[in-house]
Amino acid sequence: MGRVAGVVVEWLTFRVSPDEREVWLAREEEVWSRFLEGCPGFVRKQMWIEESEPHEIHAVIWWESRELWKRITPEQVDEVDRRMGDLFRDCTMLVYDVARDC
Repeated sequence: MGRVAGVVVEWLTFRVSPDEREVWLAREEEVWSRFLEGCPGFVRKQMWIEESEPHEIHAVIWWESRELWKRITPEQVDEVDRRMGDLFRDCTMLVYDVARDC
């Protein structure tokens, strides 16, 4: 397929106990996934669990462009985080530009 102009991937890592994983994933889908689906430029999202790190969940989110992704305001992020309630978890973030899609 070649180079994908402008596409960016957001990689978020959350620390979540395996005991609360299913409840956390359900709330995350209800809150964050539904919000993201309404955002211009959102392409898709997957939740990954690494076998060797059962306390980590990775949200891998594709955006059409960095510009569209960055239209989400800090106030919107704060509001959606607030809706996570007692299941809110801080995360670490990495960002990747897609160089090639095969």
